[in-house]
Amino acid sequence: MSTIKLQDIQIEPALPKRKPAWLKAKIPAGKTCNNVRRLMRSKQLHTVCEEAMCPNLGECWSRGTATFLLMGDTCTRSCSFCRIKTGRPLPLDEDEPRRVAESVADMALKHCVLTSVNRDELPDGGAHIFAHTIAEIRRRRPQCSTEVLIPDFKGDLDALKVVMEAKPSILNHNTETVPRLYRTVRPQASYRRSLRVLAAAKELDPQAVTKTGIMVGLGETRDEVVQVMKDLRAISVDIMTIGQYLRPTRQHLPVYRYVHPDEFREYHDTGMELGFKWVESGPMVRSSYHADGQADALSIMAR
Repeated sequence: MSTIKLQDIQIEPALPKRKPAWLKAKIPAGKTCNNVRRLMRSKQLHTVCEEAMCPNLGECWSRGTATFLLMGDTCTRSCSFCRIKTGRPLPLDEDEPRRVAESVADMALKHCVLTSVNRDELPDGGAHIFAHTIAEIRRRRPQCSTEVLIPDFKGDLDALKVVMEAKPSILNHNTETVPRLYRTVRPQASYRRSLRVLAAAKELDPQAVTKTGIMVGLGETRDEVVQVMKDLRAISVDIMTIGQYLRPTRQHLPVYRYVHPDEFREYHDTGMELGFKWVESGPMVRSSYHADGQADALSIMAR
């Protein structure tokens, strides 16, 4: 009779049942918050704040800031962490850049963030929409700095060049997770491709400020997170954001664990030791969280 050894038994970890006390978000309400919502609807615009169920929506909208979601609300990819719907997008709205710029001017923003769904069916992935929006904002609100959070454009460096030639204040492309988890978390993306996008941005414009972000709580180890940091510093990425993954619906990946704030502080300190100019690390951090403060701080550093 064979004997089963304890080390041969694979035991699934017990997933957390409840959110810890440190994960509390402000309920989106108030006059300013409602004004932002009305403005977006009147301009027929989308925000990633709503589409991705960002936990900081209340805080950011109450400050009168928002992240614009360009090129519609339907993505050609199906990442297992993201709530934005997948399907066949509508044709591009070439007038969208003008309406976004008008909204930026109406809100009197000093810093705005532009992101988009993936539009893999387009020859340039929609890169020209980013470029036109930057140009329109610069024309209508020249004192507003502009951060773009771009997709990987399927690795098309010509598309990236279109964006970089528009001179965004910050070029952001999220790495999202550690390499080992890519097939589960981002099945239609590639870790190496994302690194190449960030590296190429610096090659196209050595003075550009580059930024990326990852989620934790998906099953990664601390050593894997630190290695991602080292990979990013090897290509001179300037800013990194690290936040807790939160499951948007039951159809998405479960939370493997809730990372304690002390561990987020350790990631911040490690990142700064590795040479990042800014590390935003905390349970509620998302890619655009405190983006205006990051832009202000880096502007001061550059003087």
